[in-house]
Amino acid sequence: MATDWNPVLRGEFAKPYWQQLQRFVADQRARYTVFPGEQEVFAALHLTPRADTRVVILGQDPYHGPQQAHGLCFSVRRGVAIPPSLANIYKELQSDLGVVAPRHGNLEPWARQGVLLLNSTLTVRAGQAASHHGQGWETFTDEVLRTVNALPHRVVFLLWGAAARKKKSLIDLTRHVVIESAHPSPLSAHNGFFGSRPFSRANAALVEAGLQPIDWSLHD
Repeated sequence: MATDWNPVLRGEFAKPYWQQLQRFVADQRARYTVFPGEQEVFAALHLTPRADTRVVILGQDPYHGPQQAHGLCFSVRRGVAIPPSLANIYKELQSDLGVVAPRHGNLEPWARQGVLLLNSTLTVRAGQAASHHGQGWETFTDEVLRTVNALPHRVVFLLWGAAARKKKSLIDLTRHVVIESAHPSPLSAHNGFFGSRPFSRANAALVEAGLQPIDWSLHD
């Protein structure tokens, strides 16, 4: 992890849970197909330097279908069908800011602007949602959130769904801004995600703190 995350997270790599987690993932890769590929597990941290982080979007698992997961929550590579949750994110983006949904699902342009697209669990067995929960990834990603919380500038946290909203306790609400709602999944989007206007509200919070807003548009 040759980024500015390394100095603040390096201590995790010496802890017993990390060694157990790496053994677990290695064993899973030896026996099953695991997503994303080894080179993309930490893609969110490679694409978004800690110092540049202005917005955090927190997902749960990587996608567990073929070709989908590439290390950024909710994102898929160009050429891969847009998953239902991301389609709903695009619907809300269009409703909120008038941004026309692109024909692809690659959110790397957000990541390169300081939007940390972090899943709570960074690997998953193919076809088995939540199969790597409780093995140690949550301990690591909670520490990532703590290091973001320690940044001197305001960060906006978009917490969608019950699992993400539980992470609110890691965030200093006197310095940072939390925007929470239902998850964009088709099962829950109509229970408060649609109409929550997270993108315009995030930009308003950034501008209020003297920070550059995010260009949420995604071009084909």
